[in-house]
This record gives sequence, structure tokens and C-alpha cells, in this order.
Amino acid sequence: MSAIVVFGAGGRAGRAIVAEAAGRGHRVTAVVRDPAKHADLTTTTGVTVVTGDITDAARVAEVSAGHDAVVNAAAELGRPADLVFAGAALALFEGLPRAGVNRLVAIGMAANLEVSPGVRVLDEPDFPAEYLPFALGHTTGLHLLRAAPAELDWVMLSPPMVLDEGPRTGRYRTGGDQVLTPGEPGHLSYADLAIAVLDEIETPKHHRTRIAVGD
Repeated sequence: MSAIVVFGAGGRAGRAIVAEAAGRGHRVTAVVRDPAKHADLTTTTGVTVVTGDITDAARVAEVSAGHDAVVNAAAELGRPADLVFAGAALALFEGLPRAGVNRLVAIGMAANLEVSPGVRVLDEPDFPAEYLPFALGHTTGLHLLRAAPAELDWVMLSPPMVLDEGPRTGRYRTGGDQVLTPGEPGHLSYADLAIAVLDEIETPKHHRTRIAVGD
């Protein structure tokens, strides 16, 4: 059994990851901005809910101490995405070494996967303009991860643009920096994304890289 911190535990991906981790018998610290809004998380055996901001390096260090791995599923729509994702990366770089944690699994997005060499989903003319700032913010976080200190063993999982509340099938595929099925939207449930995340914690297969994940 491992001890796992999940930042962004109140979101749909975060909740699925918390449930999968607890279901496998791990001890989980679920980090949210307002625990009062997520009291139901505490009803799951092995889950402790705490307050935290992933852009606060001191809090990252405090919350992560005594754990084996950290998951970053956090997002904040109320602040500029580039500041949120850059701030999260920098806080993790500072806070995780202080906590003695070196395994980080981050949730990315499909927008910066390539559809052809050098052309990302977000570069295509039909990419929705309203999603572009968020996608570029995510991309800033990915660039920073790629320059992370050598001792940080990170992996970013980039699921399809749209995930769903479908059942836990136990099936998923992984790839590299390219969309798994060019020309199609792809599919993955939050529950199956959570399986991929926990598999990378329990039996790490990818190190200091970003991978696409889908069905």
C-alpha cells in the first residue's frame, strides 16, 4: 500500500483518481481548496481531505510529506491558465524535494498532442478559440515539466479532449506525443483514466515524458 496525494481531488478526474486509489487499498490525501464543498470524499475509507493550493510550494511540501507519489489533477478557471499551470509546476519543483517525494503523475490534455509532425490539435484552424488560453496554459506547464530537475520522476497523461462518466472498463491505450487516433475525437472515461494514473504509480512504465492515453 502506498500513500498518495491528489491535488484537484474535487474535480471529475480527481474524484475518479481518489476512488481508484482508495479502491486499491492506498492511503489517499485529497487536496481541495474548500473541504466543506467536498465532504462526501471523506466517506471513502482511507481518504483524508485537506485544504491546499498547488501553486503554494510550502503547502505542497507540507501536504506531500510522508507520501510516495503525488497526482496533479488541479485546475482553476478563475485565474489565467498560464499562471496556474506554470505556478503549479514551479511549486511542485520546490515542494516535492522538500517533502522527499519524487514520483509525480500529472493530468494533461489532448490539445497539445500532435495530429501531424509539428502540428498540434490547438494549432488547427477549427480549434475553438475560447479553449485556446486554457490549452496554452496547459502547454506552458508541460514545457516546464520537460525542464524539471533531474531527480523528479514525472509523467503526464494526456487524455482525449472530452472525457465522460462512462463505466470503468479496465481498458486503455497509451502512446506518445501524437493523438492516438488521428481524425477522430477519441474516447475515455474518467474511471479508466484513473486506472492509467494508478498503474503509473504502482508500476511506473514511463519516466520524464508525456504520453497520450485513450481507449
